[in-house]
Amino acid sequence: MFTDIEGSTRLARMLGDSYRAVLNAHRSLLRAALSDFGGVELLTEGDSFFVAFDNADAAVAACVEAQRRLAAFAWPRDDAVPKVRMGLHTGRATPVGTEYASAEVHRAARVSAAAHGGQVLCSEATALAVTATYATAGHSRVATAAAATLATVDLQALGAFRLRGFDDDEQLYQVVAPGLDKDFPRPRTAEAPRHNLPAEHSTFVGRQSEVVELSELLSRHRLVSVVGPGGAGKTRLSLAVGEQVLAAYPGGVWTIDAAAAPGGLPTALAAALGLRPEPGRAMIETLVEQCAERRMLVILQTCDAAPGLTAALAHRLLTRCRRLDVLATGRAPLGLAGETVWRIPPMAPADAFALLADRATAARGGRRGDDEEQLAELAARLEGSPLAIELAATRLRLMPADLLARRLDDPIGALDSDASGDGRHDSLRNNLDWSYRSLGSRAAELLRRLAVFAEPVDLATVDWCGEGALSALSELAEKSLIDVVPGPRYRMSGHVRSYALRQLTATGDEAAVRDRHLAWSLDALETVATDTDGQERTVSLTDLGPYVGEWQAALRWASSGGDVRAGLRLAGALNPWWHEHGGAGEGRGLLSLLCERVGADHEPAELARAYLIHADLSDDRAERNEFLRRAERAARAAGDPALLVRALGSRRIRLDERGPEDAERSCRSVIAQAERAGVATESLPAVLALAELCWRRGALAEASELLGAARQMEAARPADRGRRAVDWMLGMVALRRGDLVAAHDHLVVALRSRLRHGFRGAAADAVAAIAVRCALGGDPATAAVLFGGAEAARGARRTESFGAFWSAQQAALRAALGDAAFDEAYADGASLGFDRVVAMALAVEHPDLEGGAVRFAQIVR
Repeated sequence: MFTDIEGSTRLARMLGDSYRAVLNAHRSLLRAALSDFGGVELLTEGDSFFVAFDNADAAVAACVEAQRRLAAFAWPRDDAVPKVRMGLHTGRATPVGTEYASAEVHRAARVSAAAHGGQVLCSEATALAVTATYATAGHSRVATAAAATLATVDLQALGAFRLRGFDDDEQLYQVVAPGLDKDFPRPRTAEAPRHNLPAEHSTFVGRQSEVVELSELLSRHRLVSVVGPGGAGKTRLSLAVGEQVLAAYPGGVWTIDAAAAPGGLPTALAAALGLRPEPGRAMIETLVEQCAERRMLVILQTCDAAPGLTAALAHRLLTRCRRLDVLATGRAPLGLAGETVWRIPPMAPADAFALLADRATAARGGRRGDDEEQLAELAARLEGSPLAIELAATRLRLMPADLLARRLDDPIGALDSDASGDGRHDSLRNNLDWSYRSLGSRAAELLRRLAVFAEPVDLATVDWCGEGALSALSELAEKSLIDVVPGPRYRMSGHVRSYALRQLTATGDEAAVRDRHLAWSLDALETVATDTDGQERTVSLTDLGPYVGEWQAALRWASSGGDVRAGLRLAGALNPWWHEHGGAGEGRGLLSLLCERVGADHEPAELARAYLIHADLSDDRAERNEFLRRAERAARAAGDPALLVRALGSRRIRLDERGPEDAERSCRSVIAQAERAGVATESLPAVLALAELCWRRGALAEASELLGAARQMEAARPADRGRRAVDWMLGMVALRRGDLVAAHDHLVVALRSRLRHGFRGAAADAVAAIAVRCALGGDPATAAVLFGGAEAARGARRTESFGAFWSAQQAALRAALGDAAFDEAYADGASLGFDRVVAMALAVEHPDLEGGAVRFAQIVR
């Protein structure tokens, strides 16, 4: 037991010489009361006492009696009454001379320091000892006196507190008895913390919807696991959730990290909770006993660092502590019954931008830049990964955001630094090393093989990668190295791909794996391009779209070290896609590399096709003509009349580079040569060009005749029939004739086909032609809206041949509507979005259904 007078210095200054009499009276009263209950005075210093008892009940009784005698004493004046605080603790101590040496002695002193004047506090150990011994009190004089006093005593629990100098919590009790004051402020020591959530070093940005979702999950499920790849922000999110739900857990929210628990997980959790180890007892048993009835949340971080141990701890706590919940984070689930697995999504684009902007400002010394647009572009390239965003913000000290964004094809090369630390979150490489080391051999091999695929893959593609792929895929998905996306398809992030490609190179298997990917690409191309009966399918960009990324990746490999023939085949398939969606520059570069690698064993026809594709992709007239001349020479060497006609036609038919008469002669020459060579279908581009020339000079009958004959040619050319250029031109001819019925029929057929097969640029031209049909049909407002939508959608893909015609029609509409009305309608169309504009064009009423249509006049009557 420790005692002292509260405010003794103030009392001494107030009383002056009279203080000595008060102090001596206080000492006499205490010594008498303490000796009556067998107390042994070990140390007296100033106004304090250090006393030992051989049992707890005598100590409590002595304190109660001492307080009563102090209260009953006739002090010289009312303001001279000494307020004595007392503290009790029960524990083992080693005698040293006339004192005791033990941490328990210091604990007793801290209990006394927490009391107020007139108050008696005791520790949980003393409270338990009094409860245990009171019923079996002895028959000695001291025991009888203690029992009589304790009969009127109660112990009031005050809660858990943290005593100064001690890391564990102490449950404090106030001794309540008749004659003692009952109402005191809270003890003079820090309350035991209700959580050990760390203070944030930086702001928590975004993820508010995820915090709400996880908080709701915890309200319904006892075990929730936040699973995702390293660097996804699992730890930070779980701590934010802990802050959010703190009020729902009176027993507190406690977090431990399995990667930073060298003494074991139970010991780490016990330390967080402020629990002391008990001799001869496993710490898990102490934990379970203390937490059995507490409504509390335990956050287990980085469970993949010790999956078995964390699962065992979670299972034990959930089984024995019915009011306890667990929130776990890791790269894989715990695998326990009743576990709710919540996979953390990438950050939403707005949150990713906000985080990057915040961290970039910090990296720049608190100064905000004027590069928000570039930061938004950079954030979009970082795949919503908080770790990548943090690393990118650091990189912004070195280079601007737009330059960094261009380097993110290799995220590890762009974001990691040789000066990075060894921590798993210090670099992308360290982070992924952590996961890669935990993989089995088959899973690691599958990860390397899948890295060469540019897009998410389906299960059939996974099976292509080797035997036992399904089991390996399951492991990769469980450990968050592969994402399962709707389809189902299996996606690898850019960061994981960059890492896995490095591992692939390190194993020396890259060439073999990329050759397999090239073979897979050719197999996929055959599936897309050939029907079940062996016939070529109509070229459809809609069908090609899912494979373009893979074919481009395979083509890059073919151009640098893979099979040249396979590369040329892929380039031919990609040509229409590059025209529609861009990429012509890279296509020309890859074709050049392929052509440089063509050896003597390659047929001239292969070179001719490559040169034709290169010329088709070129915007430079001189370059285009040079490759067409090469194609012509190669076609002659190959003796291939079809390739020769294509080369000659591409050189000669340039409507915007020649006068109309020269252009017509060139078209007729190519058509005649194709017919003589028995390859008439190869003259389709010349026939269409000649029909357009006839249309320009008003020879509509000749144009119609040419187009009628061209239908069979178009049907025999899979590369062209999806565009329905013949119907398109027939519609244009009908417009010039004023035949709105025929124009509507042909243009709608062309528009539907172009949409179905993904030729959006050509579809935009069909929308513009339907706009003309509306203008000629007396609906100028709809015409202006359609023109606005078509022009906005076409952009760089627009057909230049009819530019003058569109301009003339728009000028006529402007004159009819007036500038303000035309501009408003045009802007409305541009803002609608192409899909809505197309729907509007297809909804234009057929002329036969309009009021007063001649073809239905008899029915109306």
